[in-house]
Amino acid sequence: MKNITYQSTRGGESGVSASMAILKGIASDGGLFMPSEIPQLDKPLRELAGMTYQEQAYEVMKLFLTDFTEEELRDCIAKAYDSKFDTPEIAPLVHVGMAYVLELFHGNTIAFKDMALSILPRLITVAAKKNHVDKEIVILTATSGDTGKAALAGFADVPGTRIIVFYPKDGVSHIQELQMVTQKGDNTAVIAIHGNFDDAQTGVKKIFADKEYEKKLDASGFQLSSANSINVGRLIPQVVYYVHAYAELLNCGGIEDGEEINVVVPTGNFGNILAGYFAKLMGVPIGKLFCASNDNKVLYDFFTTGTYDKNRDFMLTMSPSMDILVSSNLERLIYLSTGSDAEKTAKLMKELSETGHYTVTKEMQKHMEDFIGGYATEEQDAEVIRYLYRKRGYVMDTHTGVAAAVWKAHWDATGDQTKTVIVSTASPYKFSKAVLEAIQGPILLTDEFAVAEELENISHVPVPKAVLELKTAEIRHKKECDAADMEAAVSGVLGI
Repeated sequence: MKNITYQSTRGGESGVSASMAILKGIASDGGLFMPSEIPQLDKPLRELAGMTYQEQAYEVMKLFLTDFTEEELRDCIAKAYDSKFDTPEIAPLVHVGMAYVLELFHGNTIAFKDMALSILPRLITVAAKKNHVDKEIVILTATSGDTGKAALAGFADVPGTRIIVFYPKDGVSHIQELQMVTQKGDNTAVIAIHGNFDDAQTGVKKIFADKEYEKKLDASGFQLSSANSINVGRLIPQVVYYVHAYAELLNCGGIEDGEEINVVVPTGNFGNILAGYFAKLMGVPIGKLFCASNDNKVLYDFFTTGTYDKNRDFMLTMSPSMDILVSSNLERLIYLSTGSDAEKTAKLMKELSETGHYTVTKEMQKHMEDFIGGYATEEQDAEVIRYLYRKRGYVMDTHTGVAAAVWKAHWDATGDQTKTVIVSTASPYKFSKAVLEAIQGPILLTDEFAVAEELENISHVPVPKAVLELKTAEIRHKKECDAADMEAAVSGVLGI
């Protein structure tokens, strides 16, 4: 097996071990770590189809995390993908007529982030030991709703770590906010910022890039890391469920071995769909990757025109985890499309930082032809949720609805018969009011838990334990700050 090392997309670091890349989270030059090559699957997909999710995870992750021993990796996987998932399959595949839905919300925070954030704390703990880290690791994360809770749950009371999560005060659903602010754990901190997700994400990146602050933290016995999908330790576990989806299609007879499939991914920060692209590069027969956006359609415009432009109004939608104008993980695709040219990538990222936009070359666009941009309005999102409920009795959340609407529009327009997997990123109960209104029109109920009960009545899907527990949970985190004061807020939490 080849030794895979990691380098920054901006050229400042290379030859970094997998464990050190996970530990650091982001490169010292502000770039993202990329593997020296995308390894090929070393077992046939038919063989992988006969394995459990945990075994599939090992077969994928061992190829990227080459400085972890087999025992270390298998132990991390076994502890991550355990009874906290409420289905034995971990990620069930459900046929809804026009496509298959890959349900990634069966973990204990009922969102797809559980798929990677169940294992990241364990990878970081092992990585710290491997690299003889003697400092407390501070996980610093910005969230548009789901990463925050999943990261908090994963790192709560993990020895040698602290976690600080920033979220936009009015930019998440009520359930998402409750999930975060009620989080237990002596090492957890949650801070609402006055601004949107992009403000939170930019603030976190600035803290990582501040060399003077790094020295201050170092002197106080702290070391920063990230739980966002900018961390390769978050990204690589996400590759697994695309391999798993193909294997499940083989198992149920939905496809022939070697038959190409499409995947449709509701996309904000671009990490989830990038993991699908990695799976394709590893040898999974994925044809097109449909990048589904909501009204914040910066990625749709990018794939359509070749220009990335964040200079636009920020829209608050009923799919808040996708309300993002700066898609951090796109930098990794840009890097690949330049032929791994760090200098070109750094130049484009500098342009984005200084002007808010950049344009890629025709040659780079050609490298990205596997991606198709699509977007759905609020009305189209609600319409497809209603359609699938009435036609199939299937209830999906508002983010999955964006992806389903994008696929349905393509399907209706082209008659495309390619077997297709829609990636479902959250339980409908995270956004129960919007889902219920999509199905039956405006409702008078205002209490989130009464709405959830009504959704249970019509869907016959039980309200998840993760939602029921919030009814009586104590609110433990009440801090707020301006985006400009995030560094000071971190210092306050750490007492430095």
